[in-house]
Amino acid sequence: MNKEVLKYLREKCPTEPYYVDRVIVSSFLAVQGLEVKENRLLKKYIISKDNIEEYELVEGLITLLDKTNSSLDFEQLISLFEFVISPADRVITGAVYTPSHIRNYIVDNSFKIQSLSLQDITIADICCGCGGFLFDVSKKLKNSTNKDYAYIFSHQIYGLDIQEYSVERTKILLSLLAISEGEDIKAFSFNIFTGNTLEFKWNEYIDTFKGFDIIVGNPPYVCSRNIEDSIKKSVMSWSVSSSGHPDLYIPFFQVGIESLSKNGVLSYITMNSFFKSLNGRKLREYFQQNLFRFKIIDFGAEQIFKSRNTYTCICFIEKKQSKHIEYTRIKEQELNSFHKADKVSYSTLDSFKGWNLYNNRVISKLESIGQPLGEKYKTRHGLATLKNNIYIFKPVGEDEDFFYLQNGRLFKIEKGICKDVVNSNKVNEKTSIENLKEKIIFPYSDDKKPSLLDEKFFRDSYPNAYNYLVEKRTILANRDKGKGKYENWFAFGRTQSLERVKNKLFFPKMINRQPSCILSSEENLFFYNGQAIIGHSEEEMILIKKIIESRLFWFYIKSTSKPYTSNYYSMNGNYINNFGIYDFTTTEKEFLINEDNKDNIDRFLEEKYSIKIDTVSENV
Repeated sequence: MNKEVLKYLREKCPTEPYYVDRVIVSSFLAVQGLEVKENRLLKKYIISKDNIEEYELVEGLITLLDKTNSSLDFEQLISLFEFVISPADRVITGAVYTPSHIRNYIVDNSFKIQSLSLQDITIADICCGCGGFLFDVSKKLKNSTNKDYAYIFSHQIYGLDIQEYSVERTKILLSLLAISEGEDIKAFSFNIFTGNTLEFKWNEYIDTFKGFDIIVGNPPYVCSRNIEDSIKKSVMSWSVSSSGHPDLYIPFFQVGIESLSKNGVLSYITMNSFFKSLNGRKLREYFQQNLFRFKIIDFGAEQIFKSRNTYTCICFIEKKQSKHIEYTRIKEQELNSFHKADKVSYSTLDSFKGWNLYNNRVISKLESIGQPLGEKYKTRHGLATLKNNIYIFKPVGEDEDFFYLQNGRLFKIEKGICKDVVNSNKVNEKTSIENLKEKIIFPYSDDKKPSLLDEKFFRDSYPNAYNYLVEKRTILANRDKGKGKYENWFAFGRTQSLERVKNKLFFPKMINRQPSCILSSEENLFFYNGQAIIGHSEEEMILIKKIIESRLFWFYIKSTSKPYTSNYYSMNGNYINNFGIYDFTTTEKEFLINEDNKDNIDRFLEEKYSIKIDTVSENV
């Protein structure tokens, strides 16, 4: 949708949905040359020329559409309804506009999968937003059955949304669809309701309810931290939500499946994070226990919804049993092309560790070799002060006793309270330890397992550092939204990674190219933000460094890890811990430790693992 049009509506129209909808509907009718004679619902949204102030808004919008060469057809109407939702509501409800080609693909394939006659089939969108999917379903039924829209609306399609204005917009959209095709009656009978999907009882609204034949939709995109407390309670009432901190889309699978008829079909476009995430563990278990016939079209690291930093897949789930999942990873532009799916046996999938669907055979082989990385090596996240810009600094100067810190003004900090620290997220092939080093105010003892300094000792021994933190005390108190419980007010936000260890192999949490690591044997060097493998012999560290930096390991990460913006992939423990570390002989270890040619290392590892990366599809 044209940004200027959206800006116009947000700046010129009243914020209440009713008033902005009047401007949109009146403009749509004018642009399309449609006249409403009978329909009472739409008449409420028509602005007459007698209403001078409101009609000026309509004329202004039509003028802007002409000026910007923008159309106002049904698709633009649907996107307008979705995009004029307030940002606050968007965070809470997770509403997002689904492009027409995605909706049409889902609807068309749902109809193909469901073998029932279209004459009396029932179809629902249980998180319908402003009605885009129900619009496409209605058109499809009309074209296939020749029934009038009045019958389709009252007998065949059903909708539900938590926002009353979204339900109203869905009714407006469908009424406009009917009128555009010559069906103008006083009132259509809709089965579109306002309610919380996770608590809604369909049998209280539909006599003899036995489930829907098809459910289509795009479940809400709300991460766990943004779910309102009242909704969180209903999220946790579903068994698939009992692991980790579930995002709102997670229970919509179980709700949808349990709202289907005996041989019903559930068709969603939704986030693909449930393949591997901790909060998707119980959902994966639910699928595997029930052995649903399941087809997944995964868009991998491609972002379909430009307004959302999310990674998605299309799921077709039949309430029938199958021993395998059909899986394919494609680009959005390939959606309507033929693409052969891999058949991944449910028996090869691990609901606890995460599903390896892409290159399943190869990844399963990599994980079955030797000992898992997570069992063989100790991996740690860095220090967590929860206010790095207070504790960590690059000195702007120094003398014999002090480092000088610029933070609002110049402070001098005793050298004795400072330690060297590196941001391991900044590790790459061009960096060195010395270039990465910063200073951290470290109010802990110098023991192997440091303890927090006594406040009086801290104040007396390092008065400058102490007074600096006192000046920042209000900021520190707001860590953890002011609810943090710390050993003392100047303590770090978390106690992780305080111990001193000699050998550390630093690497980032996210990468967009073949990984790079930096090895350090400085016992007093700490790290933050990223990760490290710690506490092994120097030889073992060099060995795992060569493996992590290999082409084979990069292939594994791209095939199994969670994608982020700009083709970054997570290197967090749950994405790397299952990689199998080959049981090398002493001679093979010596070769890896001493070999510096990356091509030779890649060839050697791929030979050992019996995998040729060049011959494996890398459409990631």
